[in-house]
Amino acid sequence: MSPPSGPRRPLQPIAIPVVPAPEPGQAPRGAATSALSAPAAATKEGTLLALPPLSLYVHLPWCLRKCPYCDFNSHESAPPDAALQGRYRQALVRDLEAALPQVWGRTVHSIFIGGGTPSLFEPEQVEALLADIRARLRLEPACEITLEANPGTFEAQRFAAYARAGVTRLSVGVQSFNDRALAALGRVHDGAQARAAVQEAAASFDTWNLDLMYALPGQTAGDLERDLDTALALQPPHLSIYHLTIEPNTRFALQPPSQLPDDDSAYAMLDRIIERTAAAGLARYEVSAFSRPGHRCTHNLNYWRFGDYLGIGAGAHSKLSFPDRLVRQVRWREPRAYMEAAERGQAVSNEHPIAIDDRPFEFMLNGLRLIEGVSLRAFHERTGLNAAVLEPALRRAVAQGLLVQDGLQLQPSARGLDFLSDLQALFLPA
Repeated sequence: MSPPSGPRRPLQPIAIPVVPAPEPGQAPRGAATSALSAPAAATKEGTLLALPPLSLYVHLPWCLRKCPYCDFNSHESAPPDAALQGRYRQALVRDLEAALPQVWGRTVHSIFIGGGTPSLFEPEQVEALLADIRARLRLEPACEITLEANPGTFEAQRFAAYARAGVTRLSVGVQSFNDRALAALGRVHDGAQARAAVQEAAASFDTWNLDLMYALPGQTAGDLERDLDTALALQPPHLSIYHLTIEPNTRFALQPPSQLPDDDSAYAMLDRIIERTAAAGLARYEVSAFSRPGHRCTHNLNYWRFGDYLGIGAGAHSKLSFPDRLVRQVRWREPRAYMEAAERGQAVSNEHPIAIDDRPFEFMLNGLRLIEGVSLRAFHERTGLNAAVLEPALRRAVAQGLLVQDGLQLQPSARGLDFLSDLQALFLPA
């Protein structure tokens, strides 16, 4: 698809809002100050005055078959037996206990159990894990607890057992209902199993997600229509639809699939996805996420809004804020090495601070995926920086038709969503 000749929505010039300075005794009146700069004069650059919401991510790393497009930390294996599941759960508990001093007193707003294929773990192990977590962390009363599940690990009533175990939201990795496409993607389920799994999820959970992919090998516009027909007929409250991307260090990177749709065809598919989901009452609230009212994913919203998350499990990532610093952590990737390290209280393999110069890009990298965009006030609160540091990049983004402004709110334009990587790159440190 060639770049559009202009933005699809009218642009407004970027202006960092100003307010009068405080009353005498605090600062001289007449020196107009950024609304987001106070109390910058009294605090060190990069200091946070409040901590963002906190989520918990739990990684269960095993899967029956490593998909050729997958670059996650997943390890192909037969289903882990009861002994291995129990040992891994205890390692998660030790990992969490070692991390507790970093999150003392904070409330967890969401939990996401991802993988790998978490539904390889028995519901009883998931229930015990959630009890372990509740015994050590304060959870918000309405804490969203998501578990990823694949149709290839589906058994009748298994999803209902996860609901009884305390999971409140299921995410079903369908990817396609087309048997040929599923084979090309290396999935272990077929279309009939996918439909049965989604129906079971709908019967067991009030809120759940269906994952689809598009721009698949050999996929035609008609194939996409049939996938959308099937998916929308199942009336998911939340739908995630991802463009197949060839990531480094995957089998597809070494052996690229043939007959991938070209860029024009892929953009046409996305346009059709947006049309069909809107007509079905699913509002697009993030580049790849669509939901009915009240069913947006709390956990992913926290990621996109530059909130904090503690990650436990093999290869899990964390982003944690402290008044004087922001840090990222990574756990040991290989499952057995992780378990041994966690049992010693040393699950973290790498930790580094997020440099002040990197914070604008990291904030925008996530926030500009949201259709609603980002708030300059939230930028100040989550990074500890004055929004004025964004001004050069914001002016370039507006001039290129990638960004629009409404007061303190910055939104990617339709053009900006089409060329999101270009928009995000404008905020890279010089």
